[in-house]
Amino acid sequence: MDLDELQSGAVLDAVPEAIIVVGAGGHIRLANEAAAELLGYPADALAGQPVGSVVRGDLPERTGEVIARRSDGSDLPAEASVRRTDTGTVVVLHDLRARGERDQTQALLASIVASSHDAIVSTTLDGRILSWNHGAEILYGYPAEETVGRSTELIIPDDRRNDEREIITLVSQGARLERFRTRRIRRDGTVISVSLAVSPLTDAAGRIIGIAKTARDFSERERAEARFQAVLEAAPDAIVGVDQAGDIVLANEQTERLFGYTKHELSGRPVRHLVAEGLPEHIWQVRGGGMVVASRSELPGLARRKDGGTFPVEMTISGLDTEDGPVGCLVIRDVTERRHAQAEQERLRAEAESERLEARMHRTQRLESLGQLAGGVAHDFNNLLAVILNYGTFVIEEAQAPAPDVPAIGRDAEQIVRAARRGSELTHQLLAFARREVIRPRVLDLNQVIRDVEQMLRRSIGEHIALDTELSDQLPLVVADPGQIEQVLVNLAVNARDAMPSGGHLTIATGAVEVDNDHGANRPGLEPGRYARVRVSDTGSGMSREVIDRAFEPFYTTKRSGEGTGLGLATVYGVVTQARGSVQIYSEPGLGTTISILLPATDAAGAPDRATAPQAERAASGAGETILVVEDEPALRDLACRILDSAGYRVLAAESGAAALELAAAHPGQIELLLTDVIMPGILGKELAERLQAADPRIRVLFMSGYAQPILASRGTLDAGVTLIEKPFGKAELLAAVRQQLAGSG
Repeated sequence: MDLDELQSGAVLDAVPEAIIVVGAGGHIRLANEAAAELLGYPADALAGQPVGSVVRGDLPERTGEVIARRSDGSDLPAEASVRRTDTGTVVVLHDLRARGERDQTQALLASIVASSHDAIVSTTLDGRILSWNHGAEILYGYPAEETVGRSTELIIPDDRRNDEREIITLVSQGARLERFRTRRIRRDGTVISVSLAVSPLTDAAGRIIGIAKTARDFSERERAEARFQAVLEAAPDAIVGVDQAGDIVLANEQTERLFGYTKHELSGRPVRHLVAEGLPEHIWQVRGGGMVVASRSELPGLARRKDGGTFPVEMTISGLDTEDGPVGCLVIRDVTERRHAQAEQERLRAEAESERLEARMHRTQRLESLGQLAGGVAHDFNNLLAVILNYGTFVIEEAQAPAPDVPAIGRDAEQIVRAARRGSELTHQLLAFARREVIRPRVLDLNQVIRDVEQMLRRSIGEHIALDTELSDQLPLVVADPGQIEQVLVNLAVNARDAMPSGGHLTIATGAVEVDNDHGANRPGLEPGRYARVRVSDTGSGMSREVIDRAFEPFYTTKRSGEGTGLGLATVYGVVTQARGSVQIYSEPGLGTTISILLPATDAAGAPDRATAPQAERAASGAGETILVVEDEPALRDLACRILDSAGYRVLAAESGAAALELAAAHPGQIELLLTDVIMPGILGKELAERLQAADPRIRVLFMSGYAQPILASRGTLDAGVTLIEKPFGKAELLAAVRQQLAGSG
């Protein structure tokens, strides 16, 4: 095309590039619409202007970068292509700003890839490695210079080659993959689990020329899932996961046993095939712009087995967040036996006309109480397990994040510790109620116990309730377990707090009382003599006579569901009577309540031990002493060994009494201390201690147990010469007990 042809405006305006035609005198003769738009001029405004007004400096001979000047005075970087003719010059301008933005974008993407904590690798379609970022170097252990140009088979195990072929086939067809789980080999030979995100690489024409893979180490999460699955399989109830369509996506082995289906048959089956009656019409609800599970608990229902048979159940519905989205968690408990027991109880009540029938009814009532206890404990522990499992999942997920939020991990771990402590408190409360907890009675000053626990009580009842103490200086000493007395005071204070939701006064008073035969007649089982009295009075709502008559019954509560276990006053009664004391309630509706406790005075010589509120003791370090740790539970054994090793002790570990005897016989040096569980398969801890001390009397012994009363205690009190640390214990408690034993003061 020559210059005359270019001067046709219709032709120029049809060209998308910015074109300027310059005459021999250096003035613009013609400019198309693209040039006017690029330079910010009206369509006909450029004609006649000097070319220097729109392009700074001289034009290049052929091609080069220039600075164009827009109508608003701003500069525009451009590339000029120049063609000179006898009648003038044709200049084609290309905007360089877009290319700069593309270059910046590409540089930014390259920087992101290079700094990513994930392993990002690009390959050709035949598996040859094109790029290998720093995250890949960390994950796989190979530097980039050793991998680029080589085959990806370098990091693929033999049994996963089919996975790679499947990926190539799918990506070649334009597919993208998310969370594709497979395995990889690190440079050191270890095999890891990874989760892949895979997408195709295309050229400018859109043709697929390679594959981009982003990998994240999934090993720890896989182990966590295995542990979670183990918890599911160990559960006594059927547990199923339900998606938003109401179909089963998860089931444990108890579900198979209870309903008669295999897991394969259960997968994808509507959950309503299992539950014939009682399941809410809508398990999922729209809330906050998303779908959430409408949590329910203790829903009665009727379930249907594979063979068509039905049975009564109780159901709990809750939500569980997973990487694939929220899942409804349905816990199904077979209550057939409980219903049978209830039906039997009703029948026996109707037939209670003879002593034989009445005795059978009492046995049924005991079975029902046991069922209530199991249900109540399971309910509380399920809540605690839900906290531990979910916050544990949060910790794992946050730890695997590209930039872990350390404060968030700390907060989540703190929630786990709190739940574990609550579980420990619940266990001790149950043991105290059942009179199965090992007690350590000692000479006590009840005034001192109250002073030591006072601050904790103030925190428990809140600032809206005033706490007053009236402590007699004539109070006699008593013999009791300080921890149990503290539990009694806490239980009574919490009950008083709940009776005064709008505030009030709580008074704890002590005094000395002489009980004669007449006074003792009002308190069955109370021997005449001198007693220390503790009165806990509140200005709350009070109790009716009907409530007072049942107040000490296990599981009886006037509180709403979920606000009380019904064990508080039952525990108080158990602790006081175990100490040969008496407890009475004085109350009227609207006038408050007074709980009066009498404990026998003692004339035992010597100063009483101070009872202290629970607090962490300062850990004592070791000096290289050898300690033999015997525990059949691997996690607890590893925990104890870790604590002792970190404190400077030399630790020998055995999983049983037999293994401990072999280890001790083969050990060439002195074993200073045996730290052993009490109840183990085979040789019990007490027998193990006796056999080791028979061989070497210098060995000191520290027992550990969560329930040692039948083995180490007589009538609830530790046998002479026995030192016990109760599970669960903390690091400071264990180290203090060990140091005490090694020092000979245990």
